[in-house]
Amino acid sequence: MTSIPNAGAAQILRAISATIVENKAWLSEIDGKIGDGDHGVNMAKGFGRAAERTAPDASLTEALQTLSDVLMAEIGGSMGPLYGMMFSDMADALGDTDRIDAACFATMLRAGLDGVQEIGSAKKGDKTLLDTLIPAVETFEGQLAKGGSFADALAAMHKAAQDGRDSTLDMVARIGRSARLGERSRGVLDAGASSCALILSGFADEITTRLENA
Repeated sequence: MTSIPNAGAAQILRAISATIVENKAWLSEIDGKIGDGDHGVNMAKGFGRAAERTAPDASLTEALQTLSDVLMAEIGGSMGPLYGMMFSDMADALGDTDRIDAACFATMLRAGLDGVQEIGSAKKGDKTLLDTLIPAVETFEGQLAKGGSFADALAAMHKAAQDGRDSTLDMVARIGRSARLGERSRGVLDAGASSCALILSGFADEITTRLENA
């Protein structure tokens, strides 16, 4: 198959939420080395609450909007609004589409990236979630431009997200509280880039499974 139904695809986000909750301690441990140490706790709280409030048969559009609402209204710190805007713009991009194909997913990804960039001043190389998100989105789009299938583009996005996360290890933070550490922020993964990699890898894995089983 080359697409999946939007209806019932809330299960994709529920699976991603479970992964975020499972990695709560790891994300907070990373964040604690150069940040506040609460990234995993806040992310797990937001994703966990959103999953509880999302019906299993809901659409991905509905699930994304519910997640956005929870992150924007109930989660503190800088990541709540950033991720909240990203998921809200993703939901708007999907709208009431019946089926999600590669082009639709690309539009969703690009909308999410644009949303994050519109409310923040970070750039690629600043040691933030954008170091995962930008290469992942651009890689997905690039694969489609070369004639790759939905599954091929998802696999490439998965790898790009992991590579983007890992690239932050040797970066010096330039945004947020960790920026005050200067060179001491080098040698630690960025927590936002790490959670973003979990999210994008989750999308890739869950959609690929549905494409293969359709």
